[in-house]
Amino acid sequence: MQIGKTEKYILESLEKKSGLLFSLVDPVDYKSPELAIKSGKYSADAGADVVLIGGSMGVQGELLDTVAKEIKSHASVPVVLFPGNISTVTKYADAIYFMTLLNSRNPYWISQAQMLAASTVAQMKVEPLPVGYIVVSPGGTVGWVGDVNLVPREKPQIAAALALAAQYSGDRFVLTDTGSNPKEGHVPLEMVKAVASAIDVPYIVAGGIRTPEQAKSIIATGGDIVQIGTALEQKANMAAIADAVHNARKK
Repeated sequence: MQIGKTEKYILESLEKKSGLLFSLVDPVDYKSPELAIKSGKYSADAGADVVLIGGSMGVQGELLDTVAKEIKSHASVPVVLFPGNISTVTKYADAIYFMTLLNSRNPYWISQAQMLAASTVAQMKVEPLPVGYIVVSPGGTVGWVGDVNLVPREKPQIAAALALAAQYSGDRFVLTDTGSNPKEGHVPLEMVKAVASAIDVPYIVAGGIRTPEQAKSIIATGGDIVQIGTALEQKANMAAIADAVHNARKK
């Protein structure tokens, strides 16, 4: 599969900046579609390199179409789908995380959902971004929905092995996620370092990242992309987080 426009943009941006910031808008978490749209526009204006739309449950149909179309009409950066299932697809997005949930116990999330959605993605001409998805404890909603064998936070070598397997299987991005807003905080830095050291493809770190300092530490430890959702919803200073990510120095 050839590299598409969005993937090329991401790779070229990584060559210019220390790291990238992806903002995630889950329309279900907002009181109205208008607020979700406003949040996505704000994050793009504040320096997010990609605006993601999606979530673990309920993001589909007219709601997804409306939010994606309105954010895309405003944002100068790509709009990418973060699917919770085969219905999280809209023609108004530039690309989609075409994800394999690597540590699910259920083969549906490893290959069947991808098979069912592939023709729809092709028909809508949405660019697929092959992503190996790894869910770390506590896992949140995605851990429950995806029937995940959660990676223990104190076992970075398991996450690193899963990430390397994803790369060897053809995934061009690796994503570790703790689930949204975990009280334990983001993926341990020891795990970020282990995963980053094991792979050559861009590494996305999601879940529990709330401050510029945390975002900077993720990039400095070896992550390539910080993905933020709950902090955006809670009106975090996205410009400060973007600046921290773009200018962090790799250790």
